[in-house]
Amino acid sequence: MTPLDCAENLHRIRLIATDMDGTLTIQEKFSTKLLAAFDRCHHAGIQILVVTGRSAGWVSGLANYLPIWGAIAENGGLFYRGETQEFLVPILDVNLHRQKLAEMFAELQTHFPNLQESSDNAFRRTDWTFDVADLTVEELKRINLLCQNKGWGFTYSTIQCHLKLAAQSKALGLTQILEDYFAHYDREQIATIGDSPNDESLFDASQFPISIGVANLKRYQNQLQHLPTYVTIAEEGNGFCEFVDAVLKGR
Repeated sequence: MTPLDCAENLHRIRLIATDMDGTLTIQEKFSTKLLAAFDRCHHAGIQILVVTGRSAGWVSGLANYLPIWGAIAENGGLFYRGETQEFLVPILDVNLHRQKLAEMFAELQTHFPNLQESSDNAFRRTDWTFDVADLTVEELKRINLLCQNKGWGFTYSTIQCHLKLAAQSKALGLTQILEDYFAHYDREQIATIGDSPNDESLFDASQFPISIGVANLKRYQNQLQHLPTYVTIAEEGNGFCEFVDAVLKGR
């Protein structure tokens, strides 16, 4: 990971696809500094697309109230823009899908009895979440293997763990939105930014050559196959604002 102040050609960026928790937030809250950064991007003609693991219920509201172009929820599961909701993964029967997710979670609980369903799980449609707290790296690896053996995908963030379809990721969801709405942009006009393992697909340089990790990502760098191209000095939302400053500096 190269320090952000060594980055070149950031002035070409037209779209920022960003994680939310730990990337836009500071101690789990949005700040006035962040909203000002959004406003500065808007006036510079730069679109903001939130790409988060948070639930459909949360994100459908945020997409309406935040000054952003749109939002992808549930790690690539759904897309929201205004009143528009679009599934980004092939789920024909949501109720049946969630029943199967619940069964997989119940099986994980036979191996890890202390697993606790996340409070926002009731507002989800494409994935199933449980608390990441107190799980060791080795336990997370074992959970991942158990999910893979049953044909499921698994990822985690600083907030929670996610059971999902194997072919469901932030990168796949973002790629679909780029093809549908931003096909006229080349990949050097798009920046991706995040802070945790569920953002790893956004750090794949073969797909997203300009990727950024806010400084708090460093605690996970030994757990990731793909690392961001650049890293900020500041953590969390301050790191995002540092990146916006760097983008706008060259305009």
